[in-house]
Order: sequence, then C-alpha cells, then structure tokens
Amino acid sequence: MPAHSETVDTIVIGAGVIGLAVARHLARAGHEVVVLEANAAIGMETSSRNSGVIHAGIYYPPHSIKAHCCIRGNQLLYEYCARRHIAHARCGKLIIASTPQQQTALAALQRNAISAGAIGLEWLDQATVAAMEPEVTASAALFSPSTGIIDVHELMLALLADTESAGGTLITRSKVLSGRSSAGGIKLKVDSGGETTLAANHVINAAGHGATAIASKIRDLPDRFVPPVYAVRGHYYEHTGKLPFSRLIYPLPGTTGLGIHATIDLAGQGRFGPDAAYCDQVDYRFDESRKAAFTEAIHSWYPGLDESRLQPGYVGVRPTLQGPGEAASDFIISTPAEHGVGGLINLFGIESPGLTACLAIAEQIAAIVQREPPSH
Repeated sequence: MPAHSETVDTIVIGAGVIGLAVARHLARAGHEVVVLEANAAIGMETSSRNSGVIHAGIYYPPHSIKAHCCIRGNQLLYEYCARRHIAHARCGKLIIASTPQQQTALAALQRNAISAGAIGLEWLDQATVAAMEPEVTASAALFSPSTGIIDVHELMLALLADTESAGGTLITRSKVLSGRSSAGGIKLKVDSGGETTLAANHVINAAGHGATAIASKIRDLPDRFVPPVYAVRGHYYEHTGKLPFSRLIYPLPGTTGLGIHATIDLAGQGRFGPDAAYCDQVDYRFDESRKAAFTEAIHSWYPGLDESRLQPGYVGVRPTLQGPGEAASDFIISTPAEHGVGGLINLFGIESPGLTACLAIAEQIAAIVQREPPSH
C-alpha cells in the first residue's frame, strides 16, 4: 500500500487488459490511481489466454455495449498500437459458410454487422474465396479487412507504463477481502502480505473472473446487482509448421463462442481454437481428449489439415453472463446511479471482445467517474 496515505482517489481492482486500460485513462486524466492485482504479475488470466485478435464488431447486437465498444475500440486500438509501436497486424479475416446451406446464416450475420455499425465487410463468392485462400473449403465468405492480431503482452506493458508515467501505482499479490461504503467513498480491506484498509473515492472492479466474488463482499451492495457469471473453457491447439493461410479463418459462430478458428500470430505461427464448454471453476489444465472433436471441426473447412501437426497449446477460461441455453449476453457496467453505492463501478462478464474494446471501455468508465458527484 502507498506509504504516504491510506486514502487514494481511485482504486482499480484487476491488472488485466481492462483494468490497465481503465487505470491508464484515469491516471492520464489526473486521478491518483492504485491498481490492485491478486496475482504476481499483470494479465495472468483471461488477458493472456485468448486469440489475440482485434475484432471488428461483427457478432454483437446493434446498440449493445459490446458492439459499441468493439467498433470504437477497434479504431482506438489501432491508433494506440501505431503511436506506442506495439506489434500488431491488420491482416483481415474470412468468416466462411462451408456449405450452401450455411449462406443464409452468413447473410444474417452480415446484416447484423451492418446494423451494429461494422464497416468494410465484403461478401465473397466461392471462386473469390478459393483465389484468396486455396486451402479453405467454402461456398461463400465475409471478408473483414479491419480484423487484426496484436501482441497482448506488449499492449499490457504499454498500458502499465502509461499508467505509471502518469503517477499511477501497481501493487501485485493484493487480494481484496471485503469492502463497504463510507463517507469518503469505499473502504476496502486488502491482503498484501498483511491486512490493510484502503479508502478511495472511486473503486472500479475490473477483476474478470473474480469480479462477482469481490462485488458480493461489498457490504452495502444489494445482491440483485451481482449477476451470476459462468466460466466457459476453451482449448487451443498449436500447429507445427506454417499454416497455408494469409488471413484469419473463422467458421460461423456457435451458441457459446465464435467457433474453432485459425489464427496466425505475429511470428507466423498458427493455432486453432478455442472450443467452448461450460465448467464449474477456472481450470487451465489441458484436456487432450478434445483433439478428435477439434480435428473433425477443422476438417469441415480445411480438409488438408494434417492432424499430426496439432500439438496441445493452452487453455483459456472466459467469464460470461450467458448461462447454458440462454441468449447471448452483453457486458454489464454497473454504476452508482443504478446500485446506489457511491464511487463503485462493477464490470461483469467482460469476455470477448474485451481485448478489442479495452480502450473504449476505459473511455466509458472515465465518463462515469467524471459525472459521479464527490462522495464526501
């Protein structure tokens, strides 16, 4: 904890890409910011276990927070990467209809994307797809030129550096034990190798998987403002040797994810994933029994896959508000105007496209903080 005081202006809980983006924005706006991270380093969970893709806002319902923040975030992220020299590539992607029967769903996806404000999408016929990506079997595809890839670790380091250069502080191995509202805002009990009470005018709970557990420990927050959050586990298989694609290749999205897709990282290495299955807890162990299902799914659009080249990669687990069998969920940004606890902003269900949306979410949080009247 800061030695000079037990009171700070703003606490951000969680040093994943969302928490760091929020901290950066607020620190640069003149707030005294402390970032509390339970792990030993930044971005050790959801932020470092994803596809590393800059999305274009294709999948999300018009007028949703996801659609707005993804489309706005896409622009902000490319600008930030160029300005801060963060490794990235605007490689584009194809979303494919493997069979003529899937073209109806692909056309519906295109209409949704246009309604949501996504730009630059092109409908490609079978011959055009074959010319662009000869190894892909598709009857049609949507081409998204503004989709790209990014070095997520470089992004997080840049966000942290900006935060610290603006006077912000990161404290790792700091677990929030409880909290309550007070005349000065929010008081948190924190275990950083010893229990400390830290008070702040503003607390932004960006703890990812831990956000609901932390919110439930804020004594004055009504239970109805702490939604159930589910864990969805996804495996990634690395592909040894170069993939024969120049772009990212995605099938049509499934009910709980975007489908097992092919991505290429900035070093030219390829991977496939993730699959998606609900799980009871965050578990990063790799289940190699998934390989047969992976291979079958990939063969439907990449028949030339040599499955011996698939090697276990890593597992990601995302926090989603969408329960099994439920309709797709939006992000929740829960503010004092809604729940009545002055100074507290909770972020729930920040899954994909959270990476793309991080700078746009930070903009929204900063606007809420600016509107929030002083609590003392």
